[in-house]
Amino acid sequence: MQEFIWVTGIILKQTPVGEYDRHISLLTKERGKLSAFARGARRPGSRLAAATNPFAFGSFKIYEGKNSYIVMEADIQNYFEELRADYIGACYGLYFAEVTDYYTRENNDEREMLKLLYQSLRALCAQSLPNPLVRCVFECKAIAINGEFPGPPAGRELEESTVYCLQYIASSSVEKLYTFVVTDSVLKELKQVAAEYMKRFVGREFKSLDVLQTLC
Repeated sequence: MQEFIWVTGIILKQTPVGEYDRHISLLTKERGKLSAFARGARRPGSRLAAATNPFAFGSFKIYEGKNSYIVMEADIQNYFEELRADYIGACYGLYFAEVTDYYTRENNDEREMLKLLYQSLRALCAQSLPNPLVRCVFECKAIAINGEFPGPPAGRELEESTVYCLQYIASSSVEKLYTFVVTDSVLKELKQVAAEYMKRFVGREFKSLDVLQTLC
């Protein structure tokens, strides 16, 4: 007898499989990152069509099959529709999702990364926050959550506000991250530090970032 469970999470990516199915990467509060199939999700009128697109956040009814989880139902609380109407914002979101997919694992406690991705997508939808700042905050906090963030770089002259921002990002709760804006000069320094740390601690290419860099 199949045992169903409900998990709360967000779709990181989806890939077409066969004629009508989708394979998804789902980051959950309860079980970390899961690989799952949504059968018939690409059929016209499927109730799983929108629910298995990237950024969809909500509750998912799943069961564990022989080789993968199977998605049966979904109750979506946030589709992040604003990003679907904002191509550049969506590219940032896909980059955040790709970094999250890289960092997270099955059966790990990934609640902080889940919260970070969710709040970062919300920040992309806020017109008061520039996307490059949201990216810097996301990158630095993702590194910090995974225990690698070294703080402000030693031996480099930075504005006092830049140093404060880096310390604030590392020490603050995810819910309080996106509560500030910075000057252009501070943003420039934050971008340099974030890029350096992503290269040092992640050290890989992301397809979504290649697309983003052609647009910005």
